[in-house]
Amino acid sequence: MKKKFKCDIDCANCAAKVEEAIRRLDGVQDAKVNFMMQKFTLEADDDRFESILQQAIAAGKKIEPDFSVEL
Repeated sequence: MKKKFKCDIDCANCAAKVEEAIRRLDGVQDAKVNFMMQKFTLEADDDRFESILQQAIAAGKKIEPDFSVEL
């Protein structure tokens, strides 16, 4: 499953770090964090998508405390 969300992130470097951390999570096929568009795209296993999404948000907040995703 692939879904797009509006997100809030402060800089392009932070977006790249958050994206890399989310891609390493188990079950994630792809992730993109676009600083300019303030968009977060997550592609992950269908059956565990909500759980993976919560893990992705938590991983993003560890790197950038101001990272937020509108669900």
